[in-house]
Amino acid sequence: MDRHFFVMGAALAFLGVAAGAFGAHGLKSYFAARYDPDLAAKMLAAWETGARYQLYHALALLAVAWACTRWPGGSAAAAGWCFVGGTVVFSGSLYVLCLTGHTWLGAVTPLGGAAYLVGWLCLLWAAWKGGA
Repeated sequence: MDRHFFVMGAALAFLGVAAGAFGAHGLKSYFAARYDPDLAAKMLAAWETGARYQLYHALALLAVAWACTRWPGGSAAAAGWCFVGGTVVFSGSLYVLCLTGHTWLGAVTPLGGAAYLVGWLCLLWAAWKGGA
């Protein structure tokens, strides 16, 4: 399991850097053409938030990979799956919202944030109990 989380963490980090670069260099003109200036700035900020949280949790997956070797058990693995799911839902919904303008996705984003929080609690529990 540790290798899987390490691979997913490295892949999500790669994609997070790519998303951040795309947002910084490719989306400004796209948003400017599609939205009024205030909304374009908000969309760019939302994109950057998605990329930033994706990178944070990609690094967290690397920590989970280590934790799975240190404290084998379900809690560390649960943390990893929560981080993966949280990234798909949180960052993914922000990316899709920004590219499509479907504002209903804003209601989905907090579910990804909740998954992140549960993941951190699972990782805390794994360390506290030593994987038991």
